[in-house]
This record gives sequence, C-alpha cells and structure tokens, in this order.
Amino acid sequence: ETIRLDLETAFYFTHLILVFKSPRPAAMVLERSQDFGETWKPYKYFAANCSATFGLEDDVRQRGAICTSRYSSPFPCTGGEVIFRALSPPYAAEDPYSPEAQAQLKITNLRVRLLERQGCPCLPAGPATQPSQPPPPLHYAVYDFIVKGSCFCNGHADHCVPVAGFKPVKAAGVFHVVHGKCMCKHNTAGSHCQHCAPLYNDQPWQAADGKTGAPKECQSCKCNGHADTCHFDMDAWLASGNRSGGVCDNCQHNTEGQHCQRCKAGFYRDLRKPFSAPDACKPCSCHPLGSAALPLGPRTFCDPSTGDCPCKPGVGGPRCDRCLPGYWGFGAYGCRPCDCARSCDPHTGDCRSSRSVGGLDVTWHHEAPPFQAVLNESEPTWGWEDAQGFSALRHSGKCECKEQVLGSPKVFCGMKYTYVIKTKILSAHDKGSHAEVNVKIKKVLKSTKLKILRGKRTLYPESWTNRGCTCPILNPGLEYLVAGHEDVRTGRLIVNMKSFVHQWKSALGRKVLEILKRDCN
Repeated sequence: ETIRLDLETAFYFTHLILVFKSPRPAAMVLERSQDFGETWKPYKYFAANCSATFGLEDDVRQRGAICTSRYSSPFPCTGGEVIFRALSPPYAAEDPYSPEAQAQLKITNLRVRLLERQGCPCLPAGPATQPSQPPPPLHYAVYDFIVKGSCFCNGHADHCVPVAGFKPVKAAGVFHVVHGKCMCKHNTAGSHCQHCAPLYNDQPWQAADGKTGAPKECQSCKCNGHADTCHFDMDAWLASGNRSGGVCDNCQHNTEGQHCQRCKAGFYRDLRKPFSAPDACKPCSCHPLGSAALPLGPRTFCDPSTGDCPCKPGVGGPRCDRCLPGYWGFGAYGCRPCDCARSCDPHTGDCRSSRSVGGLDVTWHHEAPPFQAVLNESEPTWGWEDAQGFSALRHSGKCECKEQVLGSPKVFCGMKYTYVIKTKILSAHDKGSHAEVNVKIKKVLKSTKLKILRGKRTLYPESWTNRGCTCPILNPGLEYLVAGHEDVRTGRLIVNMKSFVHQWKSALGRKVLEILKRDCN
C-alpha cells in the first residue's frame, strides 16, 4: 500500500510522525520527490531486520545508516509511532539555505510505501481455530499522518500566503496549514524568492546565509531613472572586477547604454536638468540644409553633450543654419568661400569692408567631411598680436589645409619643436579672443620646459580665425601626432601653421621617436 502526499509547490520538509492503529509495518520506505513525482529518492528504510529485508546496515548498530529497526516492532499493537527527522545524522547542515540542505529538505511530494504487514502477537485468547479456517486478515490502520515543514523561501521571507488557485479544505483535524507562496524581502522576487526583483540585478542572486544571518540582499541597478527592469550580465560583472553586472533593459526617455547613462543618437543632454529627469535628453535641431549627414546613417546627429550640429563646409552656428564669415551662398552644398581679402555679403558674395562683420553673431561650428565630423568654430577676432600670429590673416589668399608629410629628419629637427605628443581630440571652445581645443594626451614623445602628463589637456590653435581657417585640421574623435611649441610664460601648448599635425599611425610614431632620439639631440 502507498500513502502519497502531493504538495501545491516546493516546501522545506523537516519531520514526519506516523501513529498507527494497527501494528506498525514490518517493512516500509519513506520517499520524496523534488520534481512533482517524476523521480523519487528514499529518505529512510524501516524494517525489523534491515539486512535481511533490504540488504542495508541498521542505524541502531551503525550511526547514520539509511535503514533503521527502531520503528518496526509489532509492539505496541496499537498507537505505535514512526518518527523521521529530515536533518538527522548524517544529513545535519549548518546553513539551512545551502545547496546541500536544499537537496535534503526540499520536496514537492512525499510518499510512504507500506511493504510488509505484521500481526499483533498479543491477540486475546479465544476458542481454538479450526484447522480449515483461514487466519484473520491483516491490515494497516493509521491514526495520524503528520508532516511538518515550512515554505521554501531561501531565507528571504518571514511568512507565506496561498498560491494561486488554492482551495482550502475544511475537515476535522486539518490545522496549522503552511502555504507555499513566499512574501519576499531583500529586493527578491518569485514564488520562492529565487531571483532578484526586476530592478535589482546589479549583483548575482544569492540565498540568505542561515549560519551568519546575513540577508545577502539584491542590489539595485544604476539606471538613472530611465528603466523599469535590468538583468545580470556575467561579462559586465567580470569586466567591473565583480562590482557591478546590472544591464538596464529598454532604456526610456531617449537614453541608451548599460546604465541608460547617455542620450541616444539624435538627442543631446540638457545640462539645465538633472540627468534623471524624463526630459533630460532633447532632440537635435539641426538645419536640414546646412547640416551634414554622418556615415552612421541618413539622419543628422548632433553633439550629444552640447547639441551642436555637424555642418557642411563653410556653414556655422549650433544648428548649421548660416554661412561662416568669409563664406556666402547658403545651400545644399554648404557655403562658398568669398573672393575677398576678409569677408563678403553672405547672400550675394559682394565684398565688404574689414570692419563690417564685427556685429555678426558668429559661433563655432562642426564641419563634417565624408567620414568624420571636423570641428570648425570661429569668432571675429581682430588685432592679433605679432607674437600670436602665424595666422591666415597674414596671407592674402584663402586658408588651405594641406596634409603634412614627414620630411627629412633635418627639416623636422630644424623646426625646434618643444613638445611632441600623441593625443585624441575631444572638443573645441570659443573663448572670444582665441580658441581652445580639449584633448586627451595618450603619449608624450617630447617635452622641454613644461611638465606634460598623460590625460586631459588644452591646445591653443593660433591659426584658427574668423575667416573659417581651421588649419591644422583637428577632427573630434580622432588621434593625432602633434608637434608644436610651448609658451612657457602662459603654460600653453601652442598649435599653428608651423606645427606638425598628422593623424596618428603607429609607424609614424615610431619614426618620429627615432628622429627625436637619433637626429634632434
């Protein structure tokens, strides 16, 4: 015979108490399933003679054996008990939430297989039984079948409630019911608190530590208020040195990135608002005619930090909506250079006097060649000092940027450059009387009097003028080898038309370094 208990979900099982009305079985097995009855494993074998019945050792003689003879005697004939504790030796565990404890305690089904009946040796005396009469039938009868345990919550809940669809049973003797759905704490979720809540996956989920009492809470992802859920990514976790592995899902409010930490392409950061604000990322407002489409796609994307747009040649303004000074004829191909010494009418191209542009509202712009946005920002700045000015203003012809070629070592050394660096261009700014280009210095090949370290620094291009001359070209996002002169008095690194500026290549860097060591000493 089999007595089987099917549970609504997984539970932690701790005790079984059986009280028989009939004599206890001469042999029985207690088994559990952790997969709703698909497979079964024995908890304990019970037999009057373990070795004869099951071929197993008896725990009366061998501590920790899986079979016992303690509860298989026919005495008492009624009211005899069978008791089993799931954490009795050898299965004692210090941490009840450890994998070892779960393997022993977690159940979805419990069954008792009654394998061999036995009669009571103390039946009252009566009339002699006729030889032809069959012996009285043996049977099993049970007073109490008591199962004790708790809901299975990995240490992340204090109490549980009924699972969906639970129908209470009203019957005599039904009491102290334990339900199976955990009311989770510690930022966990699931019917057994077996995973982290949707926005708390920055670290791997862990069961609580039942030995020390540490809750091991799930940690929130850093999504800047722009996501409702995140997931744990092992690659991100390892890359961070096991500090943060949360990746935000479906970033909202026009943001993107692992932590929704930047504006999407086509949007820029509004610095007047906190980044957690829903409207912190504003759409780019680039002029459809004057803006250049980048090779990423047909759309025009602005600078995500400032909103400035990449402009076509000769076009300026944050929105690329007008010609730069020195250019005219705003149209689909940008603006054309003026055929004048200084500036011309932006609509007709007629030449103006040198002072007529002083009232224009001229701002910096970003000029986009076929494959990379070029920063081209200008401001009318007249009266440059002689010390400042190896400038295009000194030349009657229009400024033309020619790609520089590394000539003979003698010529390079003859320029007496006081600094040579490998640097990445970050951004440029108009300071009124001069331009500043923010860079990140990657390598210092030479420095003379100024202390030049790797990291962020500012270059001062003397030759960038209101006439649209941005030579030498410094494209944002690209790396260059820059050789120029230090201004010791102001502590500035100067770039002008005499400087050597070339897009960085490893071979070029090695060649320049060799020239500096061998020929320029």
